[in-house]
Amino acid sequence: MRLSEQESAMLAGDAGPARQWAMQHQLRVGRYFGAADFVPVAQAHIMADTESLGVAGVEWLERLAVLPEPQRRVCIPTITDPRGTDFTAASRLKHQEWMLALERRTIAAFEALGVLMTDTCINYQTIMPGVRGEHLAYGDTGVAIYTNSVLGACSNFEGGPSALAAALTGRTPRYGYHLPEQRRATLLFRIEHTPCELHEWGALGGVVGRIAGDYWQVPALLGIDRVPTSDELKHFGAALASYGSVAMFHIPGITPEAEALSVPTAAIITESDLRAFQAAYRTTIDKVDVVVFSAPQLSLLELRELAGMLDGRRAAIPLLVVTSPQVKPDADRLGITERIEAAGGLVLSGMCFYQSYAREMAEANGWRTLVTSSAKLVNILGGYGYRPALLSMRECVDAACSGRIA
Repeated sequence: MRLSEQESAMLAGDAGPARQWAMQHQLRVGRYFGAADFVPVAQAHIMADTESLGVAGVEWLERLAVLPEPQRRVCIPTITDPRGTDFTAASRLKHQEWMLALERRTIAAFEALGVLMTDTCINYQTIMPGVRGEHLAYGDTGVAIYTNSVLGACSNFEGGPSALAAALTGRTPRYGYHLPEQRRATLLFRIEHTPCELHEWGALGGVVGRIAGDYWQVPALLGIDRVPTSDELKHFGAALASYGSVAMFHIPGITPEAEALSVPTAAIITESDLRAFQAAYRTTIDKVDVVVFSAPQLSLLELRELAGMLDGRRAAIPLLVVTSPQVKPDADRLGITERIEAAGGLVLSGMCFYQSYAREMAEANGWRTLVTSSAKLVNILGGYGYRPALLSMRECVDAACSGRIA
């Protein structure tokens, strides 16, 4: 790989051991993917929940955090994905003290590195959206696919160490979605039914993702008959990335880089395909233990819609509603949080259900059957021992109030 004078100096250790490690790591990644050089990036977004880090990962961060400040501070704006708990509700979730202690250590280390603890997977809605053509180093797959597709900025899926390395060096290897040729459509999907609700957009993402099934595929959707909302594209992209490892999509007339298409048709997707996708996640479930709105975190508009559905009703089982630390104060100020919690819900901030010791929560609370409107969440939770069902927001509310699926 071609290195600039500054990059060579960091690799030689002139800027300290943290940036030297970062350059060594990025060189290995870049060479593996055939990158010719590095590209400067404007922001980094780090996934580093403590369930994934473990004690060894936290200790490694702490070793970086005690370096002299000029050597350890990130050199570009750097933000974080959801954390492993909401400290204000940890006891209600039955998170253990060792989990909280590990979280506090991680937060202290990141703050010493100059990382902004935004704790969100919807930063493209709440912090600073990427600009078309801007190069970024984003970790969360839902963040990266939305940024590439809807905003036209450029990012690969940057794992935790790679995102931190980009934060320390201000650059990332120029491969994948930093290259114009990788961003072109490779597969065409003809959509005969435009989804109406968020869970249906997630189901569509799941169906397309299973067929595409490849990080290097870029699906294009024909037949979407209206402009989707940001929340609809959020759920579609998060599920598409989860089921297919897909990092970018196009919708002609809607996403900014969609062009004239001359690519093979991969599938025609009908309403029955979406119904079959949803049905696969509810065949063995009747009694419900917990209802979760998470993955991605809810926007202010989603919270308001949920509050309206809960007005005058009461949850009979745990109802967890997860949003970002940026949205939560507005929900508090507008009385939305109060309405949800008056109905028996618990509004959580800065975490994500599946990144928050989901298996341990299930064991501690006796949860097994779970209902959600997130296609991404049902894809993940089977690995944690849950039996998840994918329903609409209103059906989730009905399940929360009755303890059963109608």
